[in-house]
Amino acid sequence: MELYLIVAAIICILCILASNLSYRIGVPSLLLFILLGMMFGTDGIFRINFSDYALSETICSIALIFIMFYGGFCTNWHEAKPVAAKSIILSSAGVILTAALTGLFCHFFLKTSLLEGLLIGSILSSTDAASVFSILRVKKLNLVNGMASVLEVESGSNDPVSYMLTIIVLGIMNGNASPTSVGIIFGEEVLFGLLFGAAAGCAGYFIFRMKHFRSREMRPILGLSMALLTYGLSNSVGGNGFLSVYITGIIIGNSNIHYKKEMVHFFDGITGMMQIVLFFLLGLLCFPSRIIPVILPSIGIWVFMLFIARPLVVSLILSPFKVPFRQQLLISWAGLRGAVSIVFAILAVLNPSVLELDIFHIVFCVCLLSVSIQGSLLPWMAKKLNVIGTTDNIFLTFNDYSEDPAVHLTEIRLPKDHPWINQSLKDIIIPDGMMAVMILRDGKTLIPRGDTMVLADDTIILNSTAYTDNSMKLREVKIGPYHPWVNQKISDLTLPKDTLIFLIRRSGSSLIPDGQTCVKNGDCLILNA
Repeated sequence: MELYLIVAAIICILCILASNLSYRIGVPSLLLFILLGMMFGTDGIFRINFSDYALSETICSIALIFIMFYGGFCTNWHEAKPVAAKSIILSSAGVILTAALTGLFCHFFLKTSLLEGLLIGSILSSTDAASVFSILRVKKLNLVNGMASVLEVESGSNDPVSYMLTIIVLGIMNGNASPTSVGIIFGEEVLFGLLFGAAAGCAGYFIFRMKHFRSREMRPILGLSMALLTYGLSNSVGGNGFLSVYITGIIIGNSNIHYKKEMVHFFDGITGMMQIVLFFLLGLLCFPSRIIPVILPSIGIWVFMLFIARPLVVSLILSPFKVPFRQQLLISWAGLRGAVSIVFAILAVLNPSVLELDIFHIVFCVCLLSVSIQGSLLPWMAKKLNVIGTTDNIFLTFNDYSEDPAVHLTEIRLPKDHPWINQSLKDIIIPDGMMAVMILRDGKTLIPRGDTMVLADDTIILNSTAYTDNSMKLREVKIGPYHPWVNQKISDLTLPKDTLIFLIRRSGSSLIPDGQTCVKNGDCLILNA
């Protein structure tokens, strides 16, 4: 057991270091995770013998649940709503058209059977949300006219359609689906997927809004548990679990719930871990020696999708919306194929039908080419096509982003002898750059005006610009019964040069000290270090 723990820890550390390296060399970190998996695999340096497709499919599906939930949770619907029609058509009709065109190419030019060609097209028809999100965030691509939102919503919502097409084609190959039943299956997947996603999202909203539900630590765990439950319930009745999870994430993430920022930090860490597991495991499952025989057809499929299928589909769908041609080219180039397609290829491997082609390694090779070449060149393409916005903020398209207001609130309690007592706010000399924003009086909150009178025992809340220079370091000193400063006035202490005690935490409250303040047992002093 100890050996497994050591190996797992080393792999995680290497993946994290690889993500830092990826930013410097301009290669998507997810590609490096795959390459690390290949290096540890059967044909790699460390030769870990792993070929359990069934276990891999289970682990990868769980990882995708978390990734898709977080993708929906972080999609800013306010930013995405104006481009929702384009994105949804791209993620539905666009996926179907891409699958059909790619399938026909494989059938007529690579001489596959029609069903095997359509299976390859269905598996590769969706764009990879993890790759797109990663590149947009890391490279801070500020795209014009809501293009970033188009790519986010499309890549986040097209996986369910690709999954449905894959299942339908596999069903036809097994003789379990007829032309009539295909429509029924597709309708059930969409209907139940939407219903369960909406129901779970609304339930999550009401739960997180409950006043007595204040446990900050348990909220993220509850969110992920709801994602797992939604996926399981939707799949059990024939719905599309991935679609349900994505809808649930959108509804909860765009609701006004408590402690959303803390939830985002938790989800971000869990999703990052899931991406490491997902991409590394897929790399581990790959046999590089088996890529060589399929390299030529894989390159042919990738080139066809990049330069013919994807641009044609994007043009057919976005031209009626009068999207400029340069923006269409960028959206076409950003149609990255990634981990989701490889996971769907595992379904083909596990399918009882006998397949003549090594579909897993064909799909793996296509995705490797797409992420490495398209992904690496995406920032360059955006610059060449002149679609990088100068004022747009890419992080505004993500629901977990909030602009730092750089405002600090200061509380001043006024004793009876304070010089401000019985004066109106307009007559009080408040330092420039500060303003009274609230007065607490007798348990009530007052919004002050210029003629508001200040009374004894009032608490005034002032705002000011926050200090953001990180050169000032702080440290805490806890006072025990035997500390040399206990029961002494601050003016009598011998402090190091350029050191100041500017806050004392005492019995759950904060105190701004002066020279006559006496240090007591149990105090926590905040000093500049």
